[in-house]
Amino acid sequence: MLLAIDTSTLNAGIALVNAEGHVLRLVQWRSQHNHSVELLPAIQAMLAAESTEVRHLAGIAVALGPGRFSALRVGISVAKGLAAAWALPVVAAGTLECEAYPLRAAGLPVAALLDAGRGELAWALFNEDQGRFQQDAPEEIAPPERLLPRLPSPVLLCGEGLHDHGSAITDTAATLSQDIRLATPYLSGLRISSLAHLGYARLVSGETQDLATLQPAYLRRPTITEPNRPA
Repeated sequence: MLLAIDTSTLNAGIALVNAEGHVLRLVQWRSQHNHSVELLPAIQAMLAAESTEVRHLAGIAVALGPGRFSALRVGISVAKGLAAAWALPVVAAGTLECEAYPLRAAGLPVAALLDAGRGELAWALFNEDQGRFQQDAPEEIAPPERLLPRLPSPVLLCGEGLHDHGSAITDTAATLSQDIRLATPYLSGLRISSLAHLGYARLVSGETQDLATLQPAYLRRPTITEPNRPA
């Protein structure tokens, strides 16, 4: 079985996939405290419900971000810790890829959006080319008024960023002559389901990660302040 872990944003989720690639159990929740408190108990409860243990897993899939700094660190740290303890392979997928994946058959380019703070969006553009769903360019950060004019027309916008920046996106789209379509309402549970499916496919094909180099995809440095110097 494969355990999938996504703590990219406050909408966290975990899923368990069997050897045939079917999702056995999926739990998605809105974090009320912090992921470090909620994640491990959720994993333990899921494994107990399926009468299994971490050591019986075939691998772990984890969402790499972009997303919230501390939230991403929790999910990736737990994935790496469990994998190291039980010698399990780890596979990964970008969070924006997981947002776009359910719309791969839309027949037009898909732009996945996530809140990046400071009134900006983390985004990436995806297309299906010869039956392969792929990302067109590296992830970027931009405010809606600079992002939307850069997108192709027609284009389908999706992801948690639609919920967080809905008004700004709608107002900007109204000023443009492009064919911009919105995948609303936003359904947060689809992201962890996508990670489960992508993770299973990558585990089967051997696209595993090196635990020593596996890191979150932040896109920008965290905003922190230097500690006060001692008197």
